[in-house]
Amino acid sequence: PNLNLKAEVWGVETDSETALIASEKLDHVLVGDIFQLMKDLPDAYFDCVVFNDVLEHLVDPFAVLLRIKEKLSSHGVVVCSIPNIRFFHALKNYLFTKQWKYEDAGIMDKTHLRFFTRNSIIDMFESLGYNLLKIDGINGMTSWKFLLLNMLSFGYLSDTRYLQFACIGKPKSAAQKISSRT
Repeated sequence: PNLNLKAEVWGVETDSETALIASEKLDHVLVGDIFQLMKDLPDAYFDCVVFNDVLEHLVDPFAVLLRIKEKLSSHGVVVCSIPNIRFFHALKNYLFTKQWKYEDAGIMDKTHLRFFTRNSIIDMFESLGYNLLKIDGINGMTSWKFLLLNMLSFGYLSDTRYLQFACIGKPKSAAQKISSRT
């Protein structure tokens, strides 16, 4: 059922009805909490683990990223898209309404348990022993008002242009960990 991608595709879903739909397209679907299900995943097996709009919903995304390293093959990577709490429209709402107001969707989605900035994403991956191979802002604003404000702030607001950051992380090898300490 993997659509002839010549790849084995696994998924983890918390909702059993959604998991049933996913099982029609994926090779394996596990139902439940990713942290609890980690023991059911094979070690050193996955070439790519994707957390698109997932980490912000987890109680402990740090623990999940740390444990998923055991499940990656020697050339495996983690790919993520993570909402940016410093997104300009979100900042504008905090500054001018003086509220931290949860919504049904978006950055302030009421199901978000964690919030990230570009710098905190970098810190998270580095602290967990990953090389962050790439981090790019996605879904960016192009309004002339924003561009002018960013220019007047000498680029200080450049990261607030992006709704999300997409990133690719690869666990550091033992040799890299030793050389980074010296």
